[in-house]
This record gives sequence, structure tokens and C-alpha cells, in this order.
Amino acid sequence: MQFLGDWLTIFTSGCLVIMSPGPNFVLTLRNSLAHSKQAGIYTALGVTAGDLIHVICWLIGIGVIISKSILLFNLLKWLGAAYLIYLGIKSLQAKHQDNFVEEQTSSELKSLTAFKNGFLTCLLNPKVTLFLLALFTQIIRPDTPLALQIIYGLTIVGIEFTWLAFVATVVCVAAIKRRFLSISHWFERIMGAVLIFLALRLALAKAHD
Repeated sequence: MQFLGDWLTIFTSGCLVIMSPGPNFVLTLRNSLAHSKQAGIYTALGVTAGDLIHVICWLIGIGVIISKSILLFNLLKWLGAAYLIYLGIKSLQAKHQDNFVEEQTSSELKSLTAFKNGFLTCLLNPKVTLFLLALFTQIIRPDTPLALQIIYGLTIVGIEFTWLAFVATVVCVAAIKRRFLSISHWFERIMGAVLIFLALRLALAKAHD
């Protein structure tokens, strides 16, 4: 019963945090609408891989080191912010397309590029490590078996992928996507501005917020 209670706590907290709009959500939404469902799914896979690295680092104790080191925290923070700003600037440069279908074919985002976008955006966000620390330190005790720790970590990873893959699938339904045809370039610019805003917020974050 203790395990079930702890797992439900992690599941509920994970859902609330992961489903809140953030860099991972915005990037997946942008790539799905601007390119394709496949691009969105691969972005979600990249984010999930980044989450997995964060979980592994936490399990071997690197998360604690990062949380205690202002230098390491700031290094990850600035790298993450710079990458988000880069993606945001690219989106701000989006131009109106007269033929959306042709543009979709000619500008299809490569799967590896979409995966890299999601992976780096998640991996370079130290807030993910701090969230895991804040959550897991309330649940995991010195005598908690490693197997249970892995289950808790994979729960967060699973929630992230399921949610982002769902977002990528829903927004790519033809009826929904058609509504964005005439404003697709403006949407990309808005998403770019949001990414830059999130990057600046990340850059200004304090190590122990």
C-alpha cells in the first residue's frame, strides 16, 4: 500500500507539472503544426530521451551535485536558454506560405532534427532535474529498493511521452490543422516569441527557486 500511495503521488504531481505549458510542450506543438505529426512524435521522443537522462543522473546522484553547484546550474541554464532562443528566432523568421500542402512536403522536418530539438530542449533545462529532486526526495528513502526508484522515474518519462504524443496527434487532425493554414506563419512567430520568453525566464531562474 505504501508503494501504491507513493506511486499515485508521483503520477499525480507528474501529470500536473508536465501538462503545464513549458518549453517541451511549446516545441512539440510548434513542430507538429509547422511540419507534421511525425515531427511532433519525434520531438516527443527526444524530450522523453532527455527526461530519461535526467532520471538516470538523479539515480546516480548527479542531480544532487547540480542542485548544490551554482556554477553547474548556471552553465546548464544558459546553454538551455541559448538553445531555446535560437529555436525562437528561427520561428520568428517564418514567412507566409500561399500553398501550405506544398510547403509541408518541401519543408518536412527530418526525424533526427525533430528528435534533437526535443532532446536538447529537455536535457539543457536544469529545472527538470530540480523538479525530480523536489518530487523524489519526498518519496524515496535510503531503504527504497532501486527497482522502485526506477519505476518512479519511468513513470515520469511515460507521462511525458504519452502527453506530448497525444498533443502531436490531436493538433494534426485535418479539421484542426486546416484552421491554422491561413495563420500558420503568425502561429510560428507566436510560438517563437513564447520560446524566447521561456528561455529568458529560464536564464533568470535562481538555483534554489
